[in-house]
Amino acid sequence: MATREDFSIGNISIAPGTSQSVTLPVSILPDHTPVGLAVQVHHGKRPGPTMCVSAAVHGDEVIGVEIVRRLLRAPQLKSLRGTLLVVPVVNSYGFLSRSRYLPDRRDLNRCFPGHPSGSLGARLAHIFLNEVVLRCDFGIDLHSAAIHRTNLPQVRVSPADKVTAGMALDFGAPVVLTSPLRDGSLRAVAAKHGTPILLYEAGEGLRFDEMAVRAGVAGILRVMRGRDMLPAKGIAKAKSAPHICTSSTWLRAPAGGLLRTFRAEGETVAKGDVLATVSDPFGDVEADLVAPSAGILIGRAILPVVNEGDAVFHLAQLSPRANADTVEDLAEQLESDPLFDEDEII
Repeated sequence: MATREDFSIGNISIAPGTSQSVTLPVSILPDHTPVGLAVQVHHGKRPGPTMCVSAAVHGDEVIGVEIVRRLLRAPQLKSLRGTLLVVPVVNSYGFLSRSRYLPDRRDLNRCFPGHPSGSLGARLAHIFLNEVVLRCDFGIDLHSAAIHRTNLPQVRVSPADKVTAGMALDFGAPVVLTSPLRDGSLRAVAAKHGTPILLYEAGEGLRFDEMAVRAGVAGILRVMRGRDMLPAKGIAKAKSAPHICTSSTWLRAPAGGLLRTFRAEGETVAKGDVLATVSDPFGDVEADLVAPSAGILIGRAILPVVNEGDAVFHLAQLSPRANADTVEDLAEQLESDPLFDEDEII
């Protein structure tokens, strides 16, 4: 068998069968502190696809960073075929300041493809896209809801994209949601260049959620198994098929006041169900938030104070044959999976 070539990134070469962390220079802070894009490269001995996993494109999405930390400790990576590029924190600026955005208030996920002499976001987007993402055959980008909201673990796929659809089924999250590509997003630009990106959404900004983390680690390993990058041993397939949702809508507060929610993410609801009530501080006036159709709740607001029109529940439409036990089955599997023995991952 022919020996694989080294993998080169920046000015570093990584030999087959080894791993190394590389920092790509991005910028310098006003106090002269350098800022870089840290990439860990695992270059397998045997040939296979090249895949990237990224987190914290939004700086407050710390769940993705924890998923990456646990992924890098997974013993299965010792049997890697192909090459894995992992970026734990894409937006270092936002991560350090606990902000979703860049210092100039730009959203990095609207700055792609970027430009080497553009804004700070454009420069970072250009480096990340060209030095990491477009060198891969496919990738997974890890996200969470913003602060004061939480998301049910879910993966989002591009319309009519068979590659991300296949990755989504391998991943095994409770919900697969078809989500249109947005101008300036990593997913949209990468797809245009032939690199499909699966987007994972789970949990809340600036918070850890153990089940969301477990679902993310398990899902990435399953995708790698499905693409023959890892052997099947120790990577269980999902116990239940996911809910396939082709559309969703945000249900908004009918009035301003104090929000009392009666349903949680992951629950299926029927048309006409009362999901929450908004009351004024005196309790004199109450307004119910009612489900306009049947579906599954894939996200919700956590903050109990709302303005009229604030997004409260994210409702995704289900097929008539949906299995009501899907979320519970997958949660039970994650809780009992020996892969997540705390003695091994902490």
